[in-house]
Amino acid sequence: MNIKLKIKKLNPEAILPSYAHKGDAGMDLFSIKDYILKPGERVFIETGLAFEIEEGYEIQIRPRSGLALKYGLSIVNSPGTVDSGYRGPINIILINHGQETFTVNKGDKVAQAVLNKIEKAEIEEVSELSESQRGDGGFGSTGIK
Repeated sequence: MNIKLKIKKLNPEAILPSYAHKGDAGMDLFSIKDYILKPGERVFIETGLAFEIEEGYEIQIRPRSGLALKYGLSIVNSPGTVDSGYRGPINIILINHGQETFTVNKGDKVAQAVLNKIEKAEIEEVSELSESQRGDGGFGSTGIK
């Protein structure tokens, strides 16, 4: 079943997101401006779009794997969440973890958007939690081999 995602262009040069291939989970998001990212820098990339997401869903903004592998680019708050009640601009906080300066050109694919169904938790305060095999072990407690 497909969910309708309403998209408003906030800039006439904005490019609507699209799926590159049948079966893709993520829609490509495009920059509407040119940017230069030096190593270690982060920049606020504008897409020129706003979404209307059905209640019970979110959009996750995720890095593009090719940009991560080839250039060391990622998204600072990955994945970024766009809640169903938000109607403002969709922007990307891109960071350059690479060794070289990277240029984002107007029209470049900079991230991907993935639609997810959201389940709400019923919060219950308790005095004890049930036992589990893992317990409170974390942060490398299982080793590396």
